[in-house]
Amino acid sequence: MSVFKVASRYAKSLIDLSVEQESLDAVKADIEGVIAIIKSNTELQAVLNNPIIKTDKKLAILKALFQGKIRPEILEFFNIMVRKGRAELVYATALEFVREYNEVKGIVHAEVISASPLSEANLQALKEQIAAQINAEVILANKVDKSLIGGFVVKVGDKQIDASIQGKLNKLERHFENQGV
Repeated sequence: MSVFKVASRYAKSLIDLSVEQESLDAVKADIEGVIAIIKSNTELQAVLNNPIIKTDKKLAILKALFQGKIRPEILEFFNIMVRKGRAELVYATALEFVREYNEVKGIVHAEVISASPLSEANLQALKEQIAAQINAEVILANKVDKSLIGGFVVKVGDKQIDASIQGKLNKLERHFENQGV
C-alpha cells in the first residue's frame, strides 16, 4: 500500500476522533505546530524514518518534544503509529490531516502569481471573486515572477487562469507558428 494511502487512512482516523470529541479546530492548530517542528528539524525526520532506531527511543523523543505542547490524544495517536512501526508516516499523516481538514471545512488553497506583489486590497478582491466562483472559503497566496512582465496567473486546484502579458505573448507566438509566419 502506498505511503499516501496509509497516511490518508491515519489522518482520516484522527479527523474522525477529533470530530467525535468536538475538538477539530484545536487538533488542527496542534497538528500545524507538529508539522512546523518536524519540517524544520531534519534530524527528527531522519530518526522517525530510520528503521534501525528502536521504537522506545522514538516514543521518548516524541514525548520530550510534544508532551504538554499538543493535546494528549494527538500524542497518543502518534505513539500508536510508532508502536505499529509507522513512525515514518507521522509527518505525512500530519500533512494529510491538514489537507483533509481543509476539505471537511470547505477551504481551498489558491495561488496568484504576479509580476510584482499585489496590494492587500487587490488580494482581498481577488480572494472574494474566487470564493464566489467556487463557493468555498479561499486561502490565497501571492508569488512574484518578474518574467510575467505584467498581469497575473491564478491557480486553484488543477485549474489555471493566465491573464499575464507573458502568457498572451506566448499565445500570440503559438498562433503565428501555426500560421507559418
